[in-house]
Amino acid sequence: MLRHSLATCIFATAAALLASHAYAAAPRPVVVELFTSQGCSSCPPADRFLTEMSDTRADVLPLAFHVTYWNQLGWKDPFSLDAADARQARYVQQFHDFAYTPEMVIDGKAAVVGSNRSAASAAIERAKSVNVTAASISAKREDGGVSVSIGAGTGHARVLLVGYDARHVTPVGRGENAGETLAESNIVRGFAPIGQWSGTALELRAQPTSGEHLVVLLEADDGAIVGAARVSDTRAAPAR
Repeated sequence: MLRHSLATCIFATAAALLASHAYAAAPRPVVVELFTSQGCSSCPPADRFLTEMSDTRADVLPLAFHVTYWNQLGWKDPFSLDAADARQARYVQQFHDFAYTPEMVIDGKAAVVGSNRSAASAAIERAKSVNVTAASISAKREDGGVSVSIGAGTGHARVLLVGYDARHVTPVGRGENAGETLAESNIVRGFAPIGQWSGTALELRAQPTSGEHLVVLLEADDGAIVGAARVSDTRAAPAR
């Protein structure tokens, strides 16, 4: 009887350790939102920093939101979106009284100058140490739409679908960056709220936004990001 109890205890402890290890091995990525513009001469260093993160860090989900308010100064950014302006306006109310570029917002909870690598890196590490995740998310792109599954948890959050292109290279003809060729990464092309999560498990079906790749975010009422997942693509690869 003692031997059986001891074996059961060892098995339960091992299972708990394995479960703990599995959870710790795959935390959600920290969401880094860069507000930028091809018409801003201060933005290329921040764009390069975002590219480095997208190329080298699986623990970070970088997203570049190209704003429109530089477009009247000689160069219209081909990737600028009104949705980027609206997104940044929400953060203006939270962090400061004016919009500027380049600005990085880390997990919706801290804002820094996008070219300030030390400040951004410190904010990312702080976010990783907390890693608030309200619920698990899985999502896949199939049959012309996006299927999203959100687990049970605590709290309330908007469910956001974001589409982005991995990389674009743009020769800039006018404005502050005239003559430069800009290589930019994770450029947001589409942004849409697709539902509201209220703590219970939720299944959603949505139309994909513009963009080569898709991600799902959970945004709490205070603007904090409390969930993030990349959307897997089950579509068949085109025949060669």
